[in-house]
Amino acid sequence: MADLSANYKVVTFSVGDTKAGTKMGKLQLKNVEDDTILNCILWEEALNRINSKVFRSGNVVQLIDARYNEKYNNCLVNSLEVIEEAKTGLDEKETEEKYQKIIDTINSFKKEDLKQFALETIEKNKERFKTAPAAKLMHHNYIGGLLQHTYECVEYSEVLLPKLTGMNRDELLCAVILHDIGKIFEYKIDLETGLIEYDEEFKKDWITHSQYGFSLCMAHGQKKIAKMIAAHHGRADWGAIIDLNEKDLEPYYYIVHHIDDLSAKFGKININYF
Repeated sequence: MADLSANYKVVTFSVGDTKAGTKMGKLQLKNVEDDTILNCILWEEALNRINSKVFRSGNVVQLIDARYNEKYNNCLVNSLEVIEEAKTGLDEKETEEKYQKIIDTINSFKKEDLKQFALETIEKNKERFKTAPAAKLMHHNYIGGLLQHTYECVEYSEVLLPKLTGMNRDELLCAVILHDIGKIFEYKIDLETGLIEYDEEFKKDWITHSQYGFSLCMAHGQKKIAKMIAAHHGRADWGAIIDLNEKDLEPYYYIVHHIDDLSAKFGKININYF
C-alpha cells in the first residue's frame, strides 16, 4: 500500500484525452524516502483546479486529497500542494557558458562552409536553442535541456576523437551539435512552469526531429553529416531513418548514435538532479 502521507518528487506529468472526450492527467511520483514509484491519475475537474506549475518535474509535493486503488495499481489525486519548488532549467550563467562552448567549437572548424552552415543554423535560432528541452519525458526534459544535452555530446566527442581513426573532427562535431536541432520546433516549453508539450504545427510538416535535421543538412550539401543524423536513433522502430542493423554500413554511421545514447543514459532527467 502506498504511503499517501509521504513527500513525493514529481517525475513525469502528461495530459491526454479519455474515450469520453474529457482530459485526464497522468502523474508519476517518487517517494523521497525510499524511491518507490506512485502512478497517479487526475480527472479533468482536478486539472482545472490545480495550477499547472505544481506538476513541474523535480517539485516535491504532498498529496492532500487522494485515494489508492489496488485494483488498478494507481492513485486518484484530487488535490496536492508543493512543498519544495524545483528549478525550471539552467540558470543564466550555465546557459551562456554552455552556449559559448558550442559556438567556440563551431568556430574551430577548419572547413569554412561547414563553419558558416553550423553558425547560421544555431545563431538564427539562438533563443530557442538555449531554452528548448531535449525530450518531453526521457532525458534532459527542462528549460535548456537541449543545450545541456548538446554540450555533453560535444564533450564526449572530444574525448573519443583521438581514438576514432579516420573520423573527420569537424564533421563529427557538427553532427552532434545539429543532431537534435529539430527539437527546437518539435517541442513547446512553458518558460514559466517548465511544462513541455509537442508542437502540433511541427507535426503537420515533419515526421520527427531526425527527419528535420537530415533534410536541413542535405539541403546544404552536408551529406555525410545528414547520414549520421539519420542513423542517430539506431533503429527504425526508435525513429531512425537509417537502421544500424543494416549490413555493410560504414563506421561513421554509428558514432553519433552512441554519443547521443551516452548523454541520454547518463544525463539527468530533470534539472533538480543535475
